[in-house]
Amino acid sequence: MATITAAMVKDLRESTGAGMMDCKAALTETSGDMEAAQDWLRKKGLSKAAKKSGRVAAEGLIGALTRGPKGVVVEVNSETDFVARNGQFQGLVKMIAQVAFDAGADVEKIKAAKVGDVTIEAAINDAIATIGENMTLRRAASLEVSQGVVSSYVHGAVIDGAGKMGVIVALESPGKADELAALGRQIAMHVAAANPLALEPSGLDPAVVKREKDVLADKYRQQGKPENVIEKIVESGLKTYYKEVCLLEQAFIHDTGKSVAQAVKEAEGKVGGPVKIAGFVRYALGEGIEKQESDFAAEVAAASGKK
Repeated sequence: MATITAAMVKDLRESTGAGMMDCKAALTETSGDMEAAQDWLRKKGLSKAAKKSGRVAAEGLIGALTRGPKGVVVEVNSETDFVARNGQFQGLVKMIAQVAFDAGADVEKIKAAKVGDVTIEAAINDAIATIGENMTLRRAASLEVSQGVVSSYVHGAVIDGAGKMGVIVALESPGKADELAALGRQIAMHVAAANPLALEPSGLDPAVVKREKDVLADKYRQQGKPENVIEKIVESGLKTYYKEVCLLEQAFIHDTGKSVAQAVKEAEGKVGGPVKIAGFVRYALGEGIEKQESDFAAEVAAASGKK
């Protein structure tokens, strides 16, 4: 009986994209014959992942998991929205979120982490082979506080903890955990709706601030305003801009008569201690991915040989 080495399994995985356990089984069944193992996988319908890997995956699910003072959010992509309703894919996303909770937010470390005898990367490849679409673990983020809670909100949830958008918010406080969790969820819902760029002005990308200043200045130069007046107008305009894009300065969606900072301050009495928003992460499914647009009617016509 041929000895099946880890290097052989690795080579077969790279050439077929099939899962590690399937590659090992194929090599065992074919006594280590690489070509025969490739054929064995093809016959089983498992040699699909490599062929799918070039396709754009911009659908899928955002998974969020929080527990006490810690939380994670992950984005797992697929090619079509149909896969988001697939039970195997949904289970994969929840498993990845759990692994990220323990392993941290580094994507490569998550993929290398094991659940039982199988790595997350192998589990993804197995799902690709079974479901027949390209899938990727695109990104992950985590938040943790020494004292307080991390709360979450999932928008467009298809299962508990996974949907089209996921937000986690970290609150530092010595107050009541249940009141903090409720406040954190409200703020997470606000972040989902208002999409702040930063917690406060100092956290904004300097390039973004400069671009905003340049746009404002050019606007008033074209109106013939003198430079000293433009400078004052720009500073005023930036304050308005900060209220639009900085979380603490935004109007709170649950009570637009006050800012988020004011809402948090008012909640301190109910919480039973000072509250500080330590950070937030907002993942919207597929944001920043260039999706391939197709003309379905044209594709059908081309397939049938019609013009």
